Amino acid sequence: MLPREPRPSRYRMPDPRTALPNGLLACGGDLEPGTLLAAYRAGIFPWPDHDGRLLWWSPDPRAVLPLEGFHESRSLRRRRRRAGFQVTLDHACDEVLAGCADRPGGTWISAEMRAAYLALHDLGWVHSAEVWSEERLVGGLYGVAIGGLFAAESMFHRATDASKIALAAVVERLRARGFSLLDVQFLTPHLASLGAREIPRREYLAALSAAIASPAAF
Repeated sequence: MLPREPRPSRYRMPDPRTALPNGLLACGGDLEPGTLLAAYRAGIFPWPDHDGRLLWWSPDPRAVLPLEGFHESRSLRRRRRRAGFQVTLDHACDEVLAGCADRPGGTWISAEMRAAYLALHDLGWVHSAEVWSEERLVGGLYGVAIGGLFAAESMFHRATDASKIALAAVVERLRARGFSLLDVQFLTPHLASLGAREIPRREYLAALSAAIASPAAF
C-alpha cells in the first residue's frame, strides 16, 4: 500500500542552511503529519528539549549510514544466525516506540511524539523493525521513509545486539527496495562502529533531494 498524503502543514519550513552552529533551527510549531513530512523533506527533524519545548534541527555536518558501508561484525552475523531471534517489519510499531521511549535516564520521545509517529505509521510513512525472542520483543527500530530516504529515529534493545539486528534488517530492506539515503542525524561512537559517517549539510541536502524524488517504497 502506498503512503497517503496528509493535510498540508500550516507552517512554512525554514531554510535549513540558517540553523545555528549546533544545528538548532526553530522552536514551536506542531507535530501534525503534514508538518513532520514537510520537515523531513526539507532536511529538518524534531527533537524536544528536557523542558518539552518542540525544537527543530538541521545539523552540519549530518550523520548518514551508507547502505553499502554498513559494518556487520562476525559476532553480529553469528548472533543473527544462532541466537534464535526472529525479525519482523511493521508488526508492532507501537511497541517499538514504547521500547525506544523506555530509557532509565529519560527520553525525548514524549507521549505526544509517540502519537505523532504512530499517526504517520497509520498513513504509511513510518516503519518499524522488531526483534523477538520467542514472543518477547527484545529490540527494535523505527524511522520515516519518503521515496528513497529512510530517516532512522530511534532504536532500543533488551537483549545483546538486538538493536543492531534490527538495523541490519532495515539496511537489507532498504538495499532490496532501491533506497539511497539512510539518515541517522547525529554521529555517535556506536553508529560510527556500524559504518555511519558525517557529511556536510549541503551534501546531505543534495542527496536528500534525489532520494525523495525516487519511486522507492519500503
